[in-house]
Amino acid sequence: MAVFKNVVSRISKGLRRTREALTGSLRSVLAGRALDEDLIKEIEARLIQADVGVKTTRKLVDSIRTDWKAGTLTRGDDVIDHLKLQLKAMWPDADRSLQFATPENGEKTPTVILVAGINGSGKTTSVAKLANLMRKSGRTVLLGACDTFRAGAVKQLEIWSDRLDVDIVRGQEGGDPAAVAFDACDAAVARGVDVLIIDTAGRLHTQDPLMRQLTKIRDVVARRIPGAPHEVILVLDATSGQNALRQAEEFTRAIDVTGLMLAKLDGTARGGAAIAVRESTEIPVKFIGLGETPDDIELFDPEAFIEAMFADEG
Repeated sequence: MAVFKNVVSRISKGLRRTREALTGSLRSVLAGRALDEDLIKEIEARLIQADVGVKTTRKLVDSIRTDWKAGTLTRGDDVIDHLKLQLKAMWPDADRSLQFATPENGEKTPTVILVAGINGSGKTTSVAKLANLMRKSGRTVLLGACDTFRAGAVKQLEIWSDRLDVDIVRGQEGGDPAAVAFDACDAAVARGVDVLIIDTAGRLHTQDPLMRQLTKIRDVVARRIPGAPHEVILVLDATSGQNALRQAEEFTRAIDVTGLMLAKLDGTARGGAAIAVRESTEIPVKFIGLGETPDDIELFDPEAFIEAMFADEG
């Protein structure tokens, strides 16, 4: 229980803006009031403002209204607990752990994590966070700098590799990202590293040629290392709201995304995006980013996340 409370506390700090916008405003309108139709409409508006999503908001409001009419939910003060219970029930059991490679013919195989996302999503910083997480778990890490099209992207990852003391494979700016991915796979096998994290070129989900390039990277990796990529993590900017849902759909079509990382949750009052994503896709959220340092990453736990969203400021 103490561990769970510590996790909630860490996430709660990162969700400060969301909590102020959602929970703070809800408590201010709910306190001491009897539940009625006008209050239910106010609750609905605040859920939508927190980017919980129209579909989810409708379910939550319908549940509140049903219990209100049945006489089992009559006080505004009880709505927060009701919302928490309903939201937790929306998350089915799922494997949110990272999948690692199994030995091939008794020989060690590097685990390959492909990281994708549009420019500005926080993708490269998320790569650094994942690398730091792997190192803290005792695994050796190699970075593949395949974001060759964006000016300064390779240099940005080089800076992170120096800070984290991990090796990096890079190519020329403007070079073929798939060629860099192949070289990174070769190096990972030759050096016997545990985890290879590939930073792919940031791209808009609406640009078909660039999405095809991403598919090419995935295929090159798969040919070089059996079973790879073992994880395809899509980084979504939590501040982008509903646009993040469309990104998840389009990237999945191109590269079979296996997990999501919601970045920049500390910089938005719309942290409910994690809930909206759950309602719109079956892809599990595996990580959340709550700041700019390599340590500002948490494994996603739906129950802890919801508790943090609705935590009492005291």
